Amino acid sequence: MTATSVTWHDVEHGSYEADLPLWRELAAAAGGPILDLGAGTGRVSLDLAAQGYDVVALDREAELLAELSAREPSVTAVLADARAFSIDARFPLIIAPMSFVQILGGHEGRVAMLRSVHAHLLADGLFAAAISDPKDAVPEESIAPPLPDILERDGWVFASQPLSMYEEGVYVVIERRRQAVSPTGEIEQEDVRIEVGVVSADEFETEARESGLTPVARKSVPETRDHIESTVVLCRR
Repeated sequence: MTATSVTWHDVEHGSYEADLPLWRELAAAAGGPILDLGAGTGRVSLDLAAQGYDVVALDREAELLAELSAREPSVTAVLADARAFSIDARFPLIIAPMSFVQILGGHEGRVAMLRSVHAHLLADGLFAAAISDPKDAVPEESIAPPLPDILERDGWVFASQPLSMYEEGVYVVIERRRQAVSPTGEIEQEDVRIEVGVVSADEFETEARESGLTPVARKSVPETRDHIESTVVLCRR
């Protein structure tokens, strides 16, 4: 079993649950359908679908969406870039969980995404985007790196170990070592670099206003043992 993007998405993101109560709360207030941006293999989409909501999951990686659809065919999968998408539907709620808006290529990418969001919200519809400060995850020199994320599947063990985190311009760079260990002990290994944009809630709200949205509130998702705290910015059309 060669590790795929589906595997690593599940390893590095699949176990995070701290934000799910908030998405359920917003869904209960808005009803459906709900558009989930950067849905991946369906961490949030599948949870909301299990609560009985109609969900549209958008991602630009076909392999991730194929896995999502296999796990829950009732979720509508849309292959598109969040910075330039067109769906023949309008939504009372659009969500961007887990700091998705911080991997869109900086200010220009976020504004392009916000304009697409504006075009797909119903009047008075709500957009909710999670933002974190990745600098909070940069360890001090005396602090050991975080423990690896680990997943066991079909006798294979997959581990993703953060090696270093450092600031580089308007990004925090996270370097990870991904290892896949077969049932017989063979090891496949690769090092990857992930860039997470640094943007404050105030800056994001300014970008939202530029795109025709009105910031109305902020919610907090508490930190966990493995994840830093995040702020969810709420904006209405």
